Amino acid sequence: MAAEGQEQLSAGDYIVHHLTFWQNHPPKAVADFSVFNYDSIFFSLTLGIIVCWLLWKAARKATPGVPGRFQAAVEILVEMVDAQARGIVHNAHSRKLVAPLALTVFLWIFSLNAMDLLPVDLLPWIWQQLYGAAGYDPHHAYLRSVPTADLSVTMGLSLGVLLVCLVYNVKIKGAGGWVHELFTAPFGNHFALWPLNFGMQMIEFIAKTVSHGMRLFGNMYAGELIFLLIALMGGAFTLSATGIGLALGHIVAGTAWAIFHILIITLQAFVFMMLALVYVGQAHDAH
Repeated sequence: MAAEGQEQLSAGDYIVHHLTFWQNHPPKAVADFSVFNYDSIFFSLTLGIIVCWLLWKAARKATPGVPGRFQAAVEILVEMVDAQARGIVHNAHSRKLVAPLALTVFLWIFSLNAMDLLPVDLLPWIWQQLYGAAGYDPHHAYLRSVPTADLSVTMGLSLGVLLVCLVYNVKIKGAGGWVHELFTAPFGNHFALWPLNFGMQMIEFIAKTVSHGMRLFGNMYAGELIFLLIALMGGAFTLSATGIGLALGHIVAGTAWAIFHILIITLQAFVFMMLALVYVGQAHDAH
């Protein structure tokens, strides 16, 4: 598709095409909740099922003694996440749910991020062939394979974390205790300060949720865009000094960025998981 795209699309059109979602209809406003990005939903659910299946398989086939490589890798991840959970969430009963949830979130987001390591034209080209074979115009076959480069996905994940935090606020402090905290923290229990306290609490919840989702989205969107720019270098290959130089630069830059991006996708999954643990841990603390 890269070579074909270079003949039919300008560099700007090529990037716009790759950054367009497979949707039920184009958004009619900045925030249009009637829009569904089918590609993000498909890849998110598929990878989520695969992650849960792998964890279930590891638990089912776990044996005492010397573990195999797969079991050892899962045990290392479990111990790492459990250690972080113990240091942040001090309620042992809560950790029975929070630690497995954190492990699932880490592996799920890592798998979503890792889709960025696939060649940028591979899955769109396959989808273009299938779309055309079904009798539709292949030039309007849009597909984005990195769900975490979709703001609706990352904000959905952060809203999920917010929901867990709200549940634990009520579970640990009681409905009355949490409502009391909303109106008395952080400035004290005085009726004149109740509106200010409540406003500050709402700002804190909103800021944590928005920044949680935006941080992951921003990093993955930027990474996807850089891969597209690198792909354009390879698409500019010609039998000239400039064309050959761009093709060689495409190979070098693509390899270097892919290696570095392995660190980024892992770090972003870890940061999201750690912030989720921190927010849940704060829900256990009384002001």
